[in-house]
Amino acid sequence: MAGKGGERSSAGDPVRTLELLWRVPGSGGPARGPKQRTTLDAVIAAALEIADAEGLAALTMRSVAAKLGITPMATYTYVPGKAELLDLMLDTVYHRMPRHDLDGMSWRERVSTIAGENRALLTAHPWVAYLPTTRPPLGPGVAAKYDHELRAFDGLGLDDLEMDAALTYVLGFVTSTAQLAIDTARAAAETGQSDHEWWERAAPLLERVFDTDRYPLAARIGAAAGQAHDSAYNADHAYEFGLSRVLDGLAALIENRGP
Repeated sequence: MAGKGGERSSAGDPVRTLELLWRVPGSGGPARGPKQRTTLDAVIAAALEIADAEGLAALTMRSVAAKLGITPMATYTYVPGKAELLDLMLDTVYHRMPRHDLDGMSWRERVSTIAGENRALLTAHPWVAYLPTTRPPLGPGVAAKYDHELRAFDGLGLDDLEMDAALTYVLGFVTSTAQLAIDTARAAAETGQSDHEWWERAAPLLERVFDTDRYPLAARIGAAAGQAHDSAYNADHAYEFGLSRVLDGLAALIENRGP
């Protein structure tokens, strides 16, 4: 599913984007003319503040310019448009994300660590969870993140394609559970009701209309889950349970192969 407004990574001009990502001399603003009032990094920082606080729907070149106290046209001297800006933002958060030392860990600990790092990233920057990256911005942040995460699978006897696929599998799981957590938080914020309060309000009518004889499994399992989680879903439980199953699935590939 594309982000709101159809945003995705690498939607801009690839050459211009790569020049900006790798800070090719002369790519981050005019080299001549009057003294510039801001910098490319300041433009990225302002955009990140907006996206983190209000989401991608609130991110426009005009809103970035307003935060920086410059005209919208001046913003375009640093970055061609929103598509390229999104790639710069994504590469920046990837570059800044904390990375743990994986040396000395078992493979399960390494994979759990990179999963946790990505979960923390998506919690801090919820918009990233909804930005399709099938064409990732090929900047230094992406390169550093990818190289670090592949180390979790290095030396396990997997070939190169299996290492890439295993990482994709783990990150796909993390993104899906992060979206669940983000959606739960958004629902509470937008309605002013917690999941518990929402279910408490719906429960009296549901008890009258729901046929437990017709849907016995739904009634039994739903009641058990609701009692355990105080809601229909619990993002932390979904993450912990799912990560264990992801690791078990990878074990069938890794531990039968050996280093």
